[in-house]
Amino acid sequence: MRAESQAGTASAHPPLESLAVRPLLNRDYESRPALFYERLRLEYGPVAPVDVLGVPVWLVIGYAQTLDILRDTRGVWSRRLDSWRAYREGSVPPDWPMLPLVETGHSTFMDGADSTRLRSAWSAGLRPFQDRTRPEAKDMERDVRRHADELITVLAENGRTGWADLSAQYARPLPLLVMGRLLGETPGYDELIMDLWRAIDAGPDSGEAWGRVHAKMAAVCAARKVSPGRDLPSFMLAAVPDLTVEELTREMALMAGVVGDVTGTLICNTITEVLIGETGARDSLSGGMIQEAINRAAAAHPPFANLLPRWPKVDVRVGRFQIAAGDAVMVSPAAAHLDPAFSGGAGPDSIYSSRAHLAWSAGGHACLGRDLATSITTIAVERLFERFAGLRLALPPDQLPWRSSPIMRGLRSLPVTYELGADQPAPPAAEAERNEPAADGDGARQESLVRRVLRLIRLSQS
Repeated sequence: MRAESQAGTASAHPPLESLAVRPLLNRDYESRPALFYERLRLEYGPVAPVDVLGVPVWLVIGYAQTLDILRDTRGVWSRRLDSWRAYREGSVPPDWPMLPLVETGHSTFMDGADSTRLRSAWSAGLRPFQDRTRPEAKDMERDVRRHADELITVLAENGRTGWADLSAQYARPLPLLVMGRLLGETPGYDELIMDLWRAIDAGPDSGEAWGRVHAKMAAVCAARKVSPGRDLPSFMLAAVPDLTVEELTREMALMAGVVGDVTGTLICNTITEVLIGETGARDSLSGGMIQEAINRAAAAHPPFANLLPRWPKVDVRVGRFQIAAGDAVMVSPAAAHLDPAFSGGAGPDSIYSSRAHLAWSAGGHACLGRDLATSITTIAVERLFERFAGLRLALPPDQLPWRSSPIMRGLRSLPVTYELGADQPAPPAAEAERNEPAADGDGARQESLVRRVLRLIRLSQS
């Protein structure tokens, strides 16, 4: 399979800014993305001009072209914001909703030695949490299992059968709760979780919430610089001692978004695919192949449906279009997985049984936390289906509410009806809190972190 992109200088069509573009966000994109991507493919081929919230962008939807760009073996593509011609020229609207994402200054938007330096810190920092022989990884897995069980206990407290939103009550809170293990002892951690929740929801107070997240992360990083522990920022500092507090803060903010949003979305999407049962995820789970179930869910609905922009350093042809140097380009793993060149033109099983999916990107910017996210998701899905004898969607699959996002593919809610397993009785409400530390000298016990967070989530949604 060979990509079609090649460097060049000629332009056979008007510039991107002059082309008629399709809005990326529309009803079909949200509810029937396969239909939307297929229409783009039929009209434009492997790359299409689209409008992303008021900014024209090339969307790469061919599998071979997407893989070629991600691997970037010829060094054509830049992740640096100053490579974006429209940004340099001041033509990007200052209120463009995605501008804060691309202006963050973290390692996602770096190339060359700068990227290598930060990625080496990430690799070393994550290793203790991804190597299952290390105590940090064992503690992480124990935390995931404990928090998962308590979340299940709380949502099932009203009876052996009932209704629940597995997105708000389970899939999304779980990785946020577990993230405390990565950060180490962090005062006011439930407040940090709620600010991450507000920021990820992109509501009217998301800007203020991100500001508070950044401030709290800065405090954590400054403390680790002075007094390191056995946590992610400390391990990163040990690997690259010249990391500044400002650099580390930006990377921890990236970690919060990726762990908090991407992993929660992967958990939710995996549960959804198992319950729908059309992609083989259910059969994989029933056969004890949880990794394959996650793999199939990631292929069907990658959490990052479309990756953040990059920019060619020179004019480059992709498909039948000549993309000018500095044009904004987004590659779409979600669309690439639907490309007949990837699926072989056969039935959907041929897509979902393949491990060649691009949900974790590829090449020099491939996700370094893939094993951690997969481990959290594995435990989350296993505990859910072990504890419940029956889980059924409370809505038809085509009525599930998907988030409206040019980047993420995840559900706003996952309503289900449940039935607890006969050998998994719901513990009494106080049982999950027995191991919590005492709140003060009189022996009274704190409300558990899980219950505090779920209570705050309910208040935020009321």
